[in-house]
Amino acid sequence: MSGRRQVSVSIVTPIPRSVIFSTIRNPASHADFDGSGTVKGLTDGSEVNTIGDQFQIKMHMWGIRYKIRNTVVEYEKDCLIAWAHMGKHRWRYELEDTDSGTLITHTFDWSYSIFPWLIELAGYPESHPPRMMKTLENLVLYLGEND
Repeated sequence: MSGRRQVSVSIVTPIPRSVIFSTIRNPASHADFDGSGTVKGLTDGSEVNTIGDQFQIKMHMWGIRYKIRNTVVEYEKDCLIAWAHMGKHRWRYELEDTDSGTLITHTFDWSYSIFPWLIELAGYPESHPPRMMKTLENLVLYLGEND
């Protein structure tokens, strides 16, 4: 799915929404299923429970190691979670029940970004979806290994 200044990928799994959501809302697990190879671990924070909760992640991108503080900007238990950092673009996960399990939709939304043109210039709208799909595939595998 694509929209103005957002790209999304989806996957269906038989894993229940509550199990998936519990893992996504725990930033300590993000490095375990990240498909981009940039998320290296949690440095501060714990499971998020509401809008405004924060966590800090170690990152490594373009040969540079750094830390980024994220703030939860959307939250509905077992259904929706999104966070943003200082650039204001959002990483969102939406979970829906289907006849065959749970539909997980992962969205990169730069419509809130303070520099959307920079995100577009860097080519993220084109380069992120394959990494996002890998994240979803890794998440499903991770959850299958840890049930």
